[in-house]
Amino acid sequence: MEKELTGVFELPDGSRFVETEYVKSIIRRALGYLQAGFPVHLSGPSGTGKTSLAMHLARMLGRQVILLHGDDEFSSSDLIGGNYGFKKRRLIDNYVSNVHRLEESWEKQWSDGRITRACREGMTLIYDEFTRSRPEANNELLSILEEKILDLPKYLQAKQYLKVHPDFSAIFTSNPEEYAGVYKTQDALRDRMITIELEPYDLDTEIAITALKSGLVSEEAVKVVRLVRGIRELASNPYSPSIRSCIMIAKVVGLGSGQVDGENAFFRQTCLDILASQTRHLLKKTVGNGQIKGVLEKQIAKYC
Repeated sequence: MEKELTGVFELPDGSRFVETEYVKSIIRRALGYLQAGFPVHLSGPSGTGKTSLAMHLARMLGRQVILLHGDDEFSSSDLIGGNYGFKKRRLIDNYVSNVHRLEESWEKQWSDGRITRACREGMTLIYDEFTRSRPEANNELLSILEEKILDLPKYLQAKQYLKVHPDFSAIFTSNPEEYAGVYKTQDALRDRMITIELEPYDLDTEIAITALKSGLVSEEAVKVVRLVRGIRELASNPYSPSIRSCIMIAKVVGLGSGQVDGENAFFRQTCLDILASQTRHLLKKTVGNGQIKGVLEKQIAKYC
């Protein structure tokens, strides 16, 4: 009996997730590291499924999840927490008749940031594209990941540190450093993670994901995926256009006739719009800006 390579799993929130042999191998490795207490870092270009894998891994751990997206505007207090107001205390003493004593005091009001809450309650932290935050904003992670202690601001008096809950887990994702808006990771922080470098999906995985996300039958999804992979070869880039282009084209087709037909004017124009936007900056280096449309049309006719 032929071994089944692809599985589609129903998740608790009603969504579905594709597992091929390639995906399963990554999940096995990442789960092993997380269960051993090490943070996992999924690194790779856009379109390699980092966030989807991170969410799936978090679901498999079976704990509450806190999702955080890297942001250049973040400071340490945005991640850890800070004083965002005051709490007023009022005491009225009527112990002696007709004698009143009134005392009022104001105390700073501390509010946990998302990382602090995850550490305190033993949640799974997904820090998506963490390298889009400035390196100094992520410094608090060093002691969390190594010593399992979170240093708190001194003005909290007796609560100078928080011991990280033993169930706390962390999953990080990042794009390559050459992407716009991405900072170089501190060596000390990267040294505390186990990094899994993600590569482009294999053919079987891309077909399965495209069919699942679009509702197209596999026979039609194959044509779309082969078209996009053919454009990648022309662009001499294994990542662009990505699986997202496959899904976009297939979804539009699925909402229409459901047929991948290279002779259909609407289908051709859809492919041109989506693929040109993804590859123009790459193809113009080799074929010239004015010839991009003709090159894409030949590929559409070839595969569809």
